[in-house]
Amino acid sequence: MFWWQGRAAVEQSAPPPPVAAPAPDPEALPIADPGSLTGPAPPEMSDLSREEQRFFRYDRNRDRLITRNEMLSTRTEGFRALDKDGNNLLTFEEWAVSTVNRFEKADGDGDERLTPREFAATAPKPVAKKPACKC
Repeated sequence: MFWWQGRAAVEQSAPPPPVAAPAPDPEALPIADPGSLTGPAPPEMSDLSREEQRFFRYDRNRDRLITRNEMLSTRTEGFRALDKDGNNLLTFEEWAVSTVNRFEKADGDGDERLTPREFAATAPKPVAKKPACKC
């Protein structure tokens, strides 16, 4: 009887891979003590008066002057709303005549630009509030 016995060379195997840390749960809230750290301050709104806010709605390029085109630019959406069938039969000048007249009336020096003081003259009249019922 023949007995076969082999002796293979035993190599040292590579070490096992390191155990990976468990991936953090994206839904979990972080646990940390901020100590004395503070975050950035929230943005602050500038203290523009109501009239300045109204002025800058028209003054698109912020040069503190309102041109005739800037004043009329807010009318294009209204024009499209009035032209329901889209045939453009309503002319812009006919539709904007009240704005043109208001601009020309407010433009005291006739330079086709409104200064903040001239623009203030175009402010709508305040609506009187009805007194509350005391029933």
